[in-house]
Amino acid sequence: MMKMRTRRALVLAGSIAAASLALSGCSAINSILGSGSGDANRDEETGQVTESANIDVFSVKLGDCMLETGSGMLTDANVVPCTEPHDEEVFHEITMDDGDYSEDAIGAASEGCIGDAFTSFVGIGYQESALDVTTLTPSQDSWEQANDRVIQCLIVDPAGQVEGSLAGAAR
Repeated sequence: MMKMRTRRALVLAGSIAAASLALSGCSAINSILGSGSGDANRDEETGQVTESANIDVFSVKLGDCMLETGSGMLTDANVVPCTEPHDEEVFHEITMDDGDYSEDAIGAASEGCIGDAFTSFVGIGYQESALDVTTLTPSQDSWEQANDRVIQCLIVDPAGQVEGSLAGAAR
């Protein structure tokens, strides 16, 4: 079974534009090829990543910090402890209701990443912030074949890698 997720970049330039990047994963193939080795080592109490690891894209969790996922078809993500240099941090998740797959509905829901969730996490509104947001969203295949309904909101600093969480960064 082919699992796919789409990565969308949300950019404010008078309006929000979404750009897509397909991520795919097939757990059986990943196991055979050794790509995306399941989940990372995590702290039992906090759930935070304790060692850098290459994991299946569907094992990415709220609070995870990652190296840039790149472009093209991907099956995995490189997670690192947030204390290490990283490009992206999962700061919010939105769960879509069941129903027919709709790119328009997913796009509209993804805009929630730059609303109250962003303001609560960063400490200032998206329009005032120097930080950007991208999302991992369900694709039609993952929606229909894997019941994938989660949109993951990722915060990025366009200036480059950061160390530590961007929670409360107020910039």
